[in-house]
Amino acid sequence: MIVHLKALDLWEVVENYVVPDLPANPTIAQLKIHKEKKTRKSKAKACLYAAVSNTVFTRIMNLDSAKDIWDYLKKEYQGNERTKNIQVLNLIREFEMQKMKETKNIKDYADRLLSIINKVRFLGKEFSDDRIVQKILVTMPEKYESKISSLEESKDLTSISLGELTNALQAQEQRRSMRLEESMQGAFQARTQYQGGGKDKRFIKKKKFQMYRNKVETFPPCTYCKKNKSSADQVLVETRYQVQKMWTDWTC
Repeated sequence: MIVHLKALDLWEVVENYVVPDLPANPTIAQLKIHKEKKTRKSKAKACLYAAVSNTVFTRIMNLDSAKDIWDYLKKEYQGNERTKNIQVLNLIREFEMQKMKETKNIKDYADRLLSIINKVRFLGKEFSDDRIVQKILVTMPEKYESKISSLEESKDLTSISLGELTNALQAQEQRRSMRLEESMQGAFQARTQYQGGGKDKRFIKKKKFQMYRNKVETFPPCTYCKKNKSSADQVLVETRYQVQKMWTDWTC
């Protein structure tokens, strides 16, 4: 908000701005300057009004100057030094409790840590990137141990930057992901070939059964009643007596 007001050349109005009264017989130049100052005062108030919610607006709408509005908002939302110190302690505690899960990637973990630290810095407290680097190195899962060991051998981890560390760990993540994807594709292709072979075998077996069934259904009719024997009866006869040769003549 400070940057926004400075960009509009209105921050001076919020800091300390008094519109002097006009003299008894003002000149045209004095009237013009007086009007411009009153306009800047109204613009600063309008910017502050537009930046807050309707609930907050009802609290500041009766304040006279932009400075009064700014002081109220600063006291209400920034708090005093004691309140800020408590907030900083809570954020640092949250930072120390963070750990990277096995299913997460390094970018999401680093972004989460930076989000907490930026809140600490916003409250006016210093927090170096070295502590973030140390936190990442200590809380990395076991799968990153080999990469951290290689970094220890090649570089001084006390002077490595946060961006350099995250880039190195991300490169290892990408290589591991590519190897895992290739192994999964190979396993999928092998499974597909196996299933395809099984289907072929089942198809051949089904085909042989169909040929056998068609062959069984070629029994001639009964020599006495002239009726065709049903397929179920034919299969029953084949199963019971396990004949090796098809009957050509049979009786009821």
